[in-house]
Amino acid sequence: MSKYKIAWLPGDGVGIEVLEAAKIVLDKLNLDAEYIHGDIGWEFWCKEGDAFPQRTIDLLNNVDAAMFGAITSKPVKTAEAELVPELKGMGLIYRSPIVRMRQLFNLYICLRPCKAYPGNPLNFKENIDIVVFRENTEDLYCGVEFNPVPQELADVLTKLSKPFSVFSKMPLDEYAVSTKINTKKGSERIVRAAFEFARKFNRKKVTIVHKANVVRATDGLFFDIAKEVAKEFPEIQMDDANIDAMTMWLLKNPYNYDVLVAPNLYGDIISDLAAQMVGGLGFGCSGNIGEKLAVFEPSHGSAPKYSGMYKVNPIATILAAKMMLDWLGEKEMGERLEKATAEVIAEGKIRTYDMGGNNKTLEIAEAIAEKL
Repeated sequence: MSKYKIAWLPGDGVGIEVLEAAKIVLDKLNLDAEYIHGDIGWEFWCKEGDAFPQRTIDLLNNVDAAMFGAITSKPVKTAEAELVPELKGMGLIYRSPIVRMRQLFNLYICLRPCKAYPGNPLNFKENIDIVVFRENTEDLYCGVEFNPVPQELADVLTKLSKPFSVFSKMPLDEYAVSTKINTKKGSERIVRAAFEFARKFNRKKVTIVHKANVVRATDGLFFDIAKEVAKEFPEIQMDDANIDAMTMWLLKNPYNYDVLVAPNLYGDIISDLAAQMVGGLGFGCSGNIGEKLAVFEPSHGSAPKYSGMYKVNPIATILAAKMMLDWLGEKEMGERLEKATAEVIAEGKIRTYDMGGNNKTLEIAEAIAEKL
């Protein structure tokens, strides 16, 4: 019997190809694991009306960790449902399976390391090493949305909110409402995770990213909780920045930042910016981490236009596999994998198109595997 059970969720498009690359390096490391395929993504939405089938949920309830590729998302009342007689006329709305997964399994930490590896021609500056903690279950991604707006909701908002009076005069189908929900518990646990990480890995500063001067209720709660948590870590410097200013200051002087922690939407924005500063989404690894399960993925999408071409950079996925090894407690394997990856980047002999080369996805993985 294998030591670990790993759910293997390729998804759509290039997600299938980058997971194939990750499997090459994991096999070379001889990780004692059983890899169990799980169905997820646009294909299953079109066939079954569910991009995250119950059988995949059941699988995730019985594994140690998961590797996830990428999925295609289309924010529409799907015409594709018309392709399946059983779904025809249901008016189903596609909902991202990764968002559902994060909420269903309480994967409240989205951990995104952004590190500039020497020799990467895409580095904005050398020696950038920033870690983003993004709250992963609340905020504007909570999925409480209305379009058209129900009359009951419009009546309540008209009664309780003076600013809403501008919209209350409109027909209900001429505006939409998305709710931003931040809780004390959700805010406290993501901020605490960021400070505990800083303490464990001798990071010097945690920056709280918010917009509390404008979004006073939800961001104000997040910032207030963060200041309270920070008092428990007196050896770690805390500062804060508005999300708009943060995007400027990160570019101006990335060396001023160490660990960033933010609500869901802002964390998504700044982690993509930070990833671009260290090579782009081809280097953007991500971990969705809860108390009992963690799901690791590249932060890029499914890139349908490149599907089947084995063109995209798999390093983000390979570094996500490194994160999975760390989560499983296989620190030595994780260190070996990161070292081998860094060596291939530094040598510059094998590069995908985004790095100015013409090598294929699996050639990168094979080059890294040779160094393990």
